[in-house]
Amino acid sequence: MRVRLPYNPRLKALARELRNKSTLAEIVLWQQLKICKRQGYDFHRQKPIDEYIVDFFAAELMLAAELDGESHKLKGAEDEARQRRPEKLGVRFLRFTEADVRSKVDAIVLAIDRWIIANAPGR
Repeated sequence: MRVRLPYNPRLKALARELRNKSTLAEIVLWQQLKICKRQGYDFHRQKPIDEYIVDFFAAELMLAAELDGESHKLKGAEDEARQRRPEKLGVRFLRFTEADVRSKVDAIVLAIDRWIIANAPGR
């Protein structure tokens, strides 16, 4: 059962802009998520949730996958605080670095698959 998550409609334009300006790591991971439908689940890119935009989101799983680039090294506490709002709505997070996605995307995809197998509804 899908839960309708609130979002700020003003974020739709920003989400579209972010999709159009994706980083290499986002493109690489997106190719794996959209083509393969991880374990049968659909992911969406740059999804507004509340006052936040997550990099990738699978609604049926309530799972967000975030890629942290160089700028996030200085924003660890800020990212954690921003993540708490969607978590209160039931969203769970997996975080990866952009460097890891670029150098070992297969391991990242395997980690996502393992999370899905362990946490998917009805499993």
